[in-house]
Amino acid sequence: QVQLVESGGGLVQPGGSLRLSCAASGSIFNAMGWYRQAPGKQRELVAAITSGGSTNYADSVKGRFTISRDNAKNTVYLQMNSLKPEDTAVYYCNMRTWTNYIYWGQGTQVIVSS
Repeated sequence: QVQLVESGGGLVQPGGSLRLSCAASGSIFNAMGWYRQAPGKQRELVAAITSGGSTNYADSVKGRFTISRDNAKNTVYLQMNSLKPEDTAVYYCNMRTWTNYIYWGQGTQVIVSS
């Protein structure tokens, strides 16, 4: 049974930093990524990383967020710096297996507010 467990969300002031983690079990994954969904908005891709380490970022987070992965731990991370109020959202990790099954984490809330 595949499980994705997220951690690291919370309340932070503008300009602050948070690090999200998503640990997976039950399978081996090709691509890993992070999505977010703000109230009243559609879920959007934040960042993604392939098994080879190639990364892709939404324009709104380039230069501020960094995605990384530890294959030995089956874990993906999202380092978020210079956070802005518009980064407030529920963040979901997303993983795709080599056979193209997609799994989602339960979501972790990030609130950027003074």
